[in-house]
Amino acid sequence: MSNTLTNLIPDLYEALDTVSRELTGLIPAVTLDSGVERAAVGQEVRSFVTPASTAADITPAQQAPNTGDQTIANKSITISKARGVPVRWNGEEQRGLNSGAGYGGILQGQFSQAMRTLTNEIETDLAGLYLSSSRAYGTAGTTPFGTAGDFTDASNALKILKDNGAPLSDNQMVINTSAGASFLGKQAEANVAGTDAIQRQGIIMPTTGMDIRESAQILTPASGTGSSATTNAAGYAIGATVITLASAGTGTILAGDVITLAGDGNKYVVASGDADVSGGGTITLAAPGLRVAITTSATAITVVAASARNMVFNRSAIVLATRTPAVPSEGDDAVDATMITDPRSGLTFEVRLYKEYRQVHYEVSAAWGFSMVKPEHTALLLG
Repeated sequence: MSNTLTNLIPDLYEALDTVSRELTGLIPAVTLDSGVERAAVGQEVRSFVTPASTAADITPAQQAPNTGDQTIANKSITISKARGVPVRWNGEEQRGLNSGAGYGGILQGQFSQAMRTLTNEIETDLAGLYLSSSRAYGTAGTTPFGTAGDFTDASNALKILKDNGAPLSDNQMVINTSAGASFLGKQAEANVAGTDAIQRQGIIMPTTGMDIRESAQILTPASGTGSSATTNAAGYAIGATVITLASAGTGTILAGDVITLAGDGNKYVVASGDADVSGGGTITLAAPGLRVAITTSATAITVVAASARNMVFNRSAIVLATRTPAVPSEGDDAVDATMITDPRSGLTFEVRLYKEYRQVHYEVSAAWGFSMVKPEHTALLLG
């Protein structure tokens, strides 16, 4: 049977080109892992995480010291989704359209919307990884970059990555459209950047060692209702992540909340929360944990108000694995299939054609998984 999708490929690429210019700043900013793409849906693939090292004094002896063992941790990523968008037409519908608007133009629009749907879902999944970021900078309810010529919102967010030991190259900042509008309106340098990066890579402007991009899917989650919560009096060292609460205060501290601790200027992201702070449970801070030790006395905890979770990270900290959904080795009822890869984002979509009784059924599909493999190399810029 002839390749019935060949004549549609120009329309598919035109549709893809339209979608790839939407505000999907996270997809081109993260690592695309081709090794993970071989996994089946629901199958975990693990990558190693080496722990911090400990130095020791050197003492001459007849034999080398019996030291150096480490426990090697791991992070997992799963191809968790295989999603398709259907497009179906019958012969009578095509005949009616060909005497009016034209079937081909509408079909191209449907392909465009299908790719848009999948792209935005992937982008939203990546935006949800804010939950595991290490710490935050900024003021809730205040849009970043509000002062002309002032890039300190970016430089202070990048400082978190530097303090955590992240690489100095390939760092990314992905902001929502409100922060983007403030940046473009207030930072005059962006108007004379002399680069086509905005058109070609979706980069507003490389500054302070980061590529700054916009995303329409940056989240603004509700915050926990915790009030008057405190730590217990055990005391906690720098680097501690699990903090026990005293039986004090009311409300909740949720995973993804940003909190502050009395006497500590850092804003910490909560990896695991407490459904009722009055019960004296525990909360877990995202790695690398406390930057300032908590003394052996009750320390007040404040939940930062709801705010946009603009994301700052090193590219290697977040992994996105995408592939086409699997088909049986014997094949299925599709009479043709083609794959279209977006050269800017790296996303690959599969378009399959199924010929049915007096109608045709197209499916635009993708499979993907995602994970934050290095929380220490991530941060949030509140807005």
